[in-house]
This record gives sequence, structure tokens and C-alpha cells, in this order.
Amino acid sequence: MLAILRARDISALFKLLNSRGISTRRLAAAADISQGRLYDYMNGRTRVEKLAMFEQLADAFHIPGNLLGLAARPWEPPPPVSMVPLPEVLAESDDLAAMDAFREADRQAGGGRLYSAVVQHLRVSVAPRLMDGRTGPSVFGAAAALTEMAGWMAHDSGQDDLAAAHFAKALPLARISGDQPFAAHVAASSSHLSLQSGDAKQAAHWALTGIGIARSGPHLPSLTARLHAMHARALAALGQSSLAVDALGQARTLLDLESNESHPWLSPFDHAALASESALTFKDLGRHDDALEHAREAVQLRGDGRARSLALSRITLAAVHVQRGDLDAAVGVGADLLATSPTLGSVRVVHQLDGLRDQLAEHVDYRPVREYLARFAEARRTRALLLADIMPSSRGGNGSGDNTDT
Repeated sequence: MLAILRARDISALFKLLNSRGISTRRLAAAADISQGRLYDYMNGRTRVEKLAMFEQLADAFHIPGNLLGLAARPWEPPPPVSMVPLPEVLAESDDLAAMDAFREADRQAGGGRLYSAVVQHLRVSVAPRLMDGRTGPSVFGAAAALTEMAGWMAHDSGQDDLAAAHFAKALPLARISGDQPFAAHVAASSSHLSLQSGDAKQAAHWALTGIGIARSGPHLPSLTARLHAMHARALAALGQSSLAVDALGQARTLLDLESNESHPWLSPFDHAALASESALTFKDLGRHDDALEHAREAVQLRGDGRARSLALSRITLAAVHVQRGDLDAAVGVGADLLATSPTLGSVRVVHQLDGLRDQLAEHVDYRPVREYLARFAEARRTRALLLADIMPSSRGGNGSGDNTDT
């Protein structure tokens, strides 16, 4: 599909956009031509040599310029700085530097298109050293961290079975390395994934397992806070309200502790992440006012450098507004979501946007909702077009907090 766009074949481009549900009337208007001329182009009777038409179509349907052989369009966000040096970092045998580069790129661009690069780094740079008898435990720690990261990127690509397989491999690697905190971190990741599959009991099991592992190693308050937050999510899904609220309280107390903790492989769990998990916990408990307070906090604390996390937090905020019956507020947050880069390579975000659309569709009789859904449908078609190479054939995934940045 993307190869067709790069070939700058106007006939193929018009047909592709039309197949995605864009009417010939809209296509003709965007290209500033008559429908008769459009049909000539689509049937190959007329060829286009001027760039202007491609530029018009790129701007009308938010197609990044590089896919049409054009310069970056004025509305395209600048590429993350970390994306530029990534190939140079991967050429080195510095696993920590590689992971930092992957992590920064993933936060901004999503894990869908980074997954294969992480797996390649594991196979080429890390796996051979695991078989070297002279290798110390540190390489097992690197293997555990990068394998867990691959799991999150698989999850972000909508491949949860593959993600679970990576997490299952990461845990014994972490134990072999002697890194108890990271083993507990993997347990937290497994808890999150269990929630996504709808198995709240298994999610609670993994959270408690992680808490037990964390107690046997160096005390890292933010790690234990993450585990308590995941336990709270699981308890809420099981309908155990008071225990869930208590677990959130423990998480907040731990996160408020002054600490000089440092761990090279752990992704951070901060107040923004806790606010996101708290919002989802209270949402599951039906305490919508509390959910709204924490959802707003999560959005406020997330910066633009965390594109995926910000999008996920906004989706939760909009969903809470819908549940509270404040449709105007939901549409307002939804408008912010439409500005999310259509090239963000996160199937998880796409699925949750679809879930928000389905919630709003129940109120289609309200004109602002109806108008928003029309705008949403157009943005959804563009996103599907640009992410077609990583979108799986089936949907999956429930509400997801943003502590899951790799």
C-alpha cells in the first residue's frame, strides 16, 4: 500500500483513498478538479505531472509528504530528535544506550514500527553473548530488559499473545541475572497484560507476585507503587471497591516518598502514570467524579513529548465525560484527540479511539456528537491508511493506563 503512494501514481492514490470510504465528490474537491476529470485520472486516461495536486491531497487527507515523494508538509510534527541517531546507537554493543534510544522513540512514535528493530538487536547483539561462557550476569539483565521492551511493543502493535510470550521469557532472564527489582517489574507488566485480556484474577496474582519479589530486593518506592496501582486496577475489575482504593492509597504514599532510587533498566512510574491508573480504577468502580479528577490530572501532567501517553490519558478523560453525561466536554476532549499525529504507530491507541467512538455513537442524536463522529471517521480512515502495515486483522484490548511506556 505505501509503495503505491511512494510511486506517486495518481490513479492508484485516488483509487486507494476512494476504497477507504472517501467519496469521489470529496476527492475531486480536494484536488480542485471536476468529477469527470477525476474519473479520467482513476481510469488511467490522464496522467498528472504536477506536484501541486499531490500536495493538495496530502494536506486534505493528512498524508505525510514522504509517502508521496514530497517534502514534509507544514502541518507535520517535527521528527523526535531521538529517532535520528537510533541506527548509530544500534551499531554499538551498548545495550543500555540502545534501550534508551528505543524507549525515547517509542514514547513519541509508538511501538508498532520499532518492534522488529528491538527483536533484531536482541538476536544480533544480545543472544550470542548469552551463550558465551565468559559472560557475566549483566548480559542476562540486558536480555531481560530488552525482551520485556519487545513485549510492550508487541502489545502496542495489538499482538497480545506475542507480548505474553516475551514477558514469560523476560522473567526467568531477570531472575538469572539476580535483578529482583526488574523481575518484579516484569510481573507488573504481566499484570497489566492480564487486565487487557479480561483476566482480573490473574492480574491480581501477578501484582501480588511482583510485590513479593520487590520485598526481597532493594527497596524502590516507585516500582512498588506501580505494583500496588496494578493491584488496585485488578481489584476494581473484581468489584472490590474498598480494597482497590486502599491499594491506590498505598501507591500514592510510596510515590510521595523522597527517594534517590536508580535502576538502569526500569521505565519510570510517576505521578502522571498513577493519575492515569487511578482514573481507570475509579472508572471501573463507577465513581465517575473521582475518575474525572484523576483523568484531568493525568492529562495536565503529561507533556507533548509523550504522544502516546497523552493520547491514552485524553481518551480516558473523554470516556469519563461520556459516562457522566457531559457530552459537550467529551466532544471538546475528542477534538484535542483529532490532533494526535495520524502516523503514531500505536494500534493500542487506535483500538481505544474506536472504543470512545462506540461510546459516543450511543448519543448520535445529539448534533455536536454527530458532527464530531463525522470528523472522527475521516481521521480514522487516514490513520488506517497510514498504519495499514502494522494493523492486525482483529481488534483487542481494554482500557489502558499510560504507565506502560517501555
